[in-house]
Amino acid sequence: MTPPTIADIRAAADRIEGAVLKTPFLLGRTLSEIIGAEVWLKFENLQFTAAYKERGALNKLLQLSEDERRRGVIAASAGNHAQAVAYHGRRLGIPVTIVMPVHTPLMKVAQTQEHGARVVLIGERFDDAYAHAREMEAAEGLVFVHPFDDPAIVAGTGSIALEMLAEVPDLDTLVVPIGGGGLISGMAIAARSVNPDIEIVGVEAELYPSMKNVVEGGSGAIGGDTLAEGIAVKEPGRLTRAIIKEHVDRIELVEEKDLEHAVALLVGIEKTVVEGAGAAGLALLLAKPDQFKGKRVGTVLCGGNIDTHLLANVLIRELVRCGRIARLRVGAQDRPGALAAITACFHAAEVNIIEVKHQRIFSKLPAKDTIIEVECEARDAQAIDALVERLEAKGFVVERAALD
Repeated sequence: MTPPTIADIRAAADRIEGAVLKTPFLLGRTLSEIIGAEVWLKFENLQFTAAYKERGALNKLLQLSEDERRRGVIAASAGNHAQAVAYHGRRLGIPVTIVMPVHTPLMKVAQTQEHGARVVLIGERFDDAYAHAREMEAAEGLVFVHPFDDPAIVAGTGSIALEMLAEVPDLDTLVVPIGGGGLISGMAIAARSVNPDIEIVGVEAELYPSMKNVVEGGSGAIGGDTLAEGIAVKEPGRLTRAIIKEHVDRIELVEEKDLEHAVALLVGIEKTVVEGAGAAGLALLLAKPDQFKGKRVGTVLCGGNIDTHLLANVLIRELVRCGRIARLRVGAQDRPGALAAITACFHAAEVNIIEVKHQRIFSKLPAKDTIIEVECEARDAQAIDALVERLEAKGFVVERAALD
């Protein structure tokens, strides 16, 4: 496959104009202060299907022949690519088949079906679904729409960088999430053509350093449950890895706690919902601010499809990490008045009790003693610290639970 040129990317931008949202590109003022750089955010999570994938999918579909449109297309995806292909396929009157692993969340299956696609559930993993989709492609004469390893897909994603640099021409650096590599490949070609000196940094989840391994010769282990499932790719693209080798300066990895922190800050500060993969660029800026200090940096919030229950967990865990919610294990004598004395300390420290549990059996304390586990919430970390000091001054033994 031949990589797209800047002419291909400009043509793609013209082709999809009006059918995908030209998303806002805004300065994150508070985030800039936190990081010590001028941080610009591209809100691709505001696309209709809540992800940048629409750009590449639409560019691909618009270039199909009449015969190919009549026969229909097929894709393998359990996420944003599925919805992008399904949505624009319906708009254009193109039959769409999406193959998903059997354990794909029902919400994603339903959303894809609502866009008019035929959904086939097969296999335990994405690799199984992908292999079956290629078999159906051949058996039914369908056109396969790859999520990233296709020049038309790459060209469509390049339109993001054109929009960013049109609005802020003097960006020093682009920080872009990497899964299969389609997003950063298109953006890198476009950005290098507009500004050859711009720095381009890719970001992968620490659990899935697949592109870093093949491009930089790393040997990081691949696998595990990551918040950034949208970039949890075991085998990156062949076309995209070649483009990345040529145009991307380096690839950095981010830990799970950094991804969680970025998602939570985007909700709290920017009032926007972003999935783990979409927050990977900001996660790197927050985790390694010294790399970007004083620079003008643009990053892409490339998707916003996150399960609401998972988002709630992330936000609560952020409150724990910043010290506003705590779980304290308080050792006390198991006798009348002990709990009252403990709660009196909470009242005096103005800390709210969320939940209380006695643990009399699974404890190293003497049989006459008990562990009282208290989950509590305060206005800030200092209030929790003051509470612990107050409890210890009263003779109680206090142990704090930690996430990390």
